[in-house]
Amino acid sequence: MPRDPRFADASMPPDPRFAEASMPRDPRFADASMPRDPRFADASMPRDPRTQPPRRQPVEQPTEVIPTVPDAAHEPEHPDEQHIDGLFEDEYDEYGEYEDYDEEYDGYDEDGYPADDGAEPPVEEPPAKKPRKKRKRAIGWIAALLVLVLLSGGAYFGYQKIFGYADFDGPGDGDALVQVEQGDTTSAIGAKLTDAGVVASSRAFVKAGAENTALSKIQQGYYLLRQHMSGEGAVDLITSPTARVGRLEIRPYTQFDDITQPDGKVTPGVYSLMSKASCATMNGKSTCVPVAELRKTVADADLKALGAPEWALADAGKALSKDKRLEGLIAPGVYDVKPGWSATELITDLVKQSADSIQAAGLTAQNTGPGMSPYQTLIIASLIEREAIKPDFGKISRVIYNRLAQRIRLQLDSTVNYVLDRPTLLTKPEDRAKAGPYNTYANYGLPPTPIAVPSMDAIKAAVSPTPGDWVYFVKCEKDGHSCFAVTNDQHNENRHLAEQRGVI
Repeated sequence: MPRDPRFADASMPPDPRFAEASMPRDPRFADASMPRDPRFADASMPRDPRTQPPRRQPVEQPTEVIPTVPDAAHEPEHPDEQHIDGLFEDEYDEYGEYEDYDEEYDGYDEDGYPADDGAEPPVEEPPAKKPRKKRKRAIGWIAALLVLVLLSGGAYFGYQKIFGYADFDGPGDGDALVQVEQGDTTSAIGAKLTDAGVVASSRAFVKAGAENTALSKIQQGYYLLRQHMSGEGAVDLITSPTARVGRLEIRPYTQFDDITQPDGKVTPGVYSLMSKASCATMNGKSTCVPVAELRKTVADADLKALGAPEWALADAGKALSKDKRLEGLIAPGVYDVKPGWSATELITDLVKQSADSIQAAGLTAQNTGPGMSPYQTLIIASLIEREAIKPDFGKISRVIYNRLAQRIRLQLDSTVNYVLDRPTLLTKPEDRAKAGPYNTYANYGLPPTPIAVPSMDAIKAAVSPTPGDWVYFVKCEKDGHSCFAVTNDQHNENRHLAEQRGVI
C-alpha cells in the first residue's frame, strides 16, 4: 500500500499498523479474488436497481380495458361554486384509499424496492365508482340548498322579529268575532285579533292604529271582523260604526212589551231590544233569537236558574202572564250580547248582571223602603220612574208612601196604561173604569208587579223617600216638573195652573 507523502519520513520507522507485509488484508477490500461490492462498482459494472431512485413504471395494461374518466369530470360544473361534500371527495374515495398520490409508486414495495410480481399475475383494479360520486355530489347540492333555505328563513324571521312585523295583505276572508273588554289597551286588542286570525301580528294592528284617534275611543263589546286582514284594514273596520255587534242598551222607563205612541210610532220593549241585539250574520248564517223564543224562555224557565234574586221569586209569579215575570228585574244599562247565544244564555246574562246592579243601588233583602218588602220597593221604584223626572223622584216616592199609609188609592195613569201598552201621560175615562189588578184608580195598594225598568236613582228614592206630607202631585211644568200638594184644594189649584200652561 503506498505511503501517504504527508507522513513520509526516512528516519522514522514505519508504523506497524500500516505495514504492507505484516498487515493482513481485509477480505472486504480484496482485489481480484473478491467480487466487487456493487455499491462501489464502476461504470462498466451493471448497477443494482435497489440503489437507483425509483422511476415511474409504465402501468401494465390489463387484458380488459378499463374506461377512464377525463380530469374535467372531477371538477365542479361551475368552478366558482363550492359544495360541502365536493371539497375532498376527489382526493379520498368512500373506502378511505388515496387515488392519485400513490400512483407514481406503483410496482414498488414500502422500502422503495421493486416488487416481485413475477409469481403473481397482475391484479385488475376495480373500476372507479363514478356514478356513486355523482349521486353524492347531487346529495351535497340538495343538502347545501336546504341549509341555505333554513338560514334564509331564519334570517327572514329574525329580521321580522327585530326590525319588522308580519302582516296580511287584502280585505280578509271569513268572519271572526272578537270581544273587547273594559281596560283593554291597543296592544291587548291586537293580541286578541292575532289569536282570532284577524291580523298576522299585534304589531301590524298597533302600528296601523298609531295615528287613528278613533281606536283609543273604542268601547267594550263584541266586534265582527274578517280573518286575514291587513293591520290597516282591521283598524278601519273595528272603528267603523257597523263593526260592533250585540250591543244592547236598556233605558229606564222601558217595559218588556213594546209601547205604541200617540203618533203611531212604536217604542221597542225589552223583548224586542234583546232580539235585535242578538242579530248578526256570521259566515252567512243569522244569529237572531226571535221574540217568541225569548217569551217562551221567560215563561217556562226557573227564575232562580235564570239568576233572579231570591227575594223576587215568589212575588214575580203574580204577573198577569208568565212571560212578564221578569218585569222590573232587568236593570237599565248597556249590555253585550254575544251573537250565537241561545235565548236562555242571553236572558241569564242580563238577569244576573241586573241583580248585581239592583243590589248596588241599595235594594237588598235587608235594606228596603219603609215597611216594604224588597219586591214591593222595586214596584214603587218602577212607579216613580214612570211618573216623574229625576229631580222629583224623592217627592213622588213620598206621595206614594203617604197614600199607601193613609189607604188612599194611588190613582196613577201609568198603571192603567201599562196593561194597554200606551204612554202614561193621559188616560181615558173608559180605560180607568176597566177592572184589573193594575188599575190603581179602582184598587187600593200597589200593582202586583213592577211596570217598567227602574233607574238606580228611582230605586234609591224608593228606599229613601224625601220627608214630607204631600199626598197629591200633578205635572205642571213643560219641562216635566210636578207641583205637590197636601190638600185637595191645593191640588186643584195646581191642576188649573197646569191647564193654563198647556201641560195637561
